[in-house]
Amino acid sequence: MTIKSLIAAAATAVAIFTAAPALAGDAAQQTYNEIEQAFGFVPGFMKAYPEHGIAAAWALTRDLELSENTALSPKVKSLINIAVGAQIPCRYCVFADTEAARAAGATEEEIKEAVAQAGLTRHWSTILNGLQIDFDEFKSEFGGEPAEPKAEPTSFEAPSTTLPISHIRAQSRH
Repeated sequence: MTIKSLIAAAATAVAIFTAAPALAGDAAQQTYNEIEQAFGFVPGFMKAYPEHGIAAAWALTRDLELSENTALSPKVKSLINIAVGAQIPCRYCVFADTEAARAAGATEEEIKEAVAQAGLTRHWSTILNGLQIDFDEFKSEFGGEPAEPKAEPTSFEAPSTTLPISHIRAQSRH
């Protein structure tokens, strides 16, 4: 590489890295304008989002959550969001999505049931995972494809050994 081509490459890199923030700023400003058209203002949390990512974050929110051209109705999406927000927990999500659900026609009973359903799912998830219920057996019980029998190890495979966690802890103390 000649000194001339090295200088040209360095100048190109400087130009690209110098222009990138300006391009991100332009895209962010266009996004803020679109958000303001949608809501009448730009929410503070969106202003706080990194400028280089706000266009993508807004596109996902706009096209999935706010669009009425999706498989789920705005009311159903809001009820799902309340339930998830209650489990995360995210008080911001619960507040905003409760308001959105009401605006989309959800009743107080539907909101309560969505939250209760989230709690029920969390309950059984805790039981199933904590008790380490066999997933293939669970699927089979509820009409899923029956689990294929586990093949016996061939002479080339060593059988797997599972040690209880207490054994692993005891070994780590030595």
